[in-house]
Amino acid sequence: MDNVDLNLIIALDALLTENSVTAAARRLGLSPSAMSRTLKRLRSTTGDPLLVRAGRGLTPTPYAASLRARVHDLAQNAQAVLRPRSDAFDITRLERTFTIRANEAFIAFFSVPLLTIVTATAPGVRLHFAPKPNKDPAPLRLGPVDLEIGVVETSASDMHARPLFRDRMVGVARMGHPLLTEADITPQRYAACEHVVATPKGDVTSPVDDALDALGLRRKIRVIVPGFPDAVRIARHSDLIALVPRSCLGNACAGEGSAAAGLEEFELPVQIPQLTISAIWHPRMHNDPAHRWLRDCVASLCAEAYPTARHRPVSAPPPER
Repeated sequence: MDNVDLNLIIALDALLTENSVTAAARRLGLSPSAMSRTLKRLRSTTGDPLLVRAGRGLTPTPYAASLRARVHDLAQNAQAVLRPRSDAFDITRLERTFTIRANEAFIAFFSVPLLTIVTATAPGVRLHFAPKPNKDPAPLRLGPVDLEIGVVETSASDMHARPLFRDRMVGVARMGHPLLTEADITPQRYAACEHVVATPKGDVTSPVDDALDALGLRRKIRVIVPGFPDAVRIARHSDLIALVPRSCLGNACAGEGSAAAGLEEFELPVQIPQLTISAIWHPRMHNDPAHRWLRDCVASLCAEAYPTARHRPVSAPPPER
């Protein structure tokens, strides 16, 4: 803005506060002659004398008097905006809505414990759990989503990430399922069962299918559902086998235990990589103290639910950065 010098706002505030060129100069650390030149610029810019002689001092014109409060507020706000930020804030007075995108299993398991912490610590905070139809990082970049829980994708390399826990895929079947009557669950017996697959995009191919394909085997997929809780529900009431993250069983089989819930989990007969579940956010949120508080709450809950995750080496993604 070549035609606007915002320093003049600070100078005008000092002049209208002190009603003295000398006192205003002392206030801003300038020489009286420099402040006098600034007053001339202000008079030229505004088209008003602003301060006029009254005896041995100066007094503001009616126009200057009408500006005094507005100019003071502008000067204070400008200095506050350009002052180095402070991370000190009162979490108990925070009023804000955080949007967290996560799959159904995470929401089912962690939403109530997280709400308990938030209610006790920051009663003015509201949580919005958003559905996760895909892993598109655009909502994190553009702002609709504050925090995502999941596996870091290569397309989100510009995001910050904080590992929460290690997860693995396991099989789930109803109690008494024929697959579980024998101790040895072979790849052949596993593949021969009918399966329910959870995938929000309808893509049924997974690392398990790749491992089975290497052995010349293929699963018999009978039902496709959008989420893991749906797959668990169907497995509990049918002969279909479900493939789910072990973490989601913490809620699906909660309380009475898997036997009472009518489910049994089993280790897969093929080797597939483990999953690193992370909190993911855009760099613009990295230094925000309220957002950091939210990340710490989520990490604390996950560390309590999966204590061994804190001691297992994590190769990717890197620690919070």
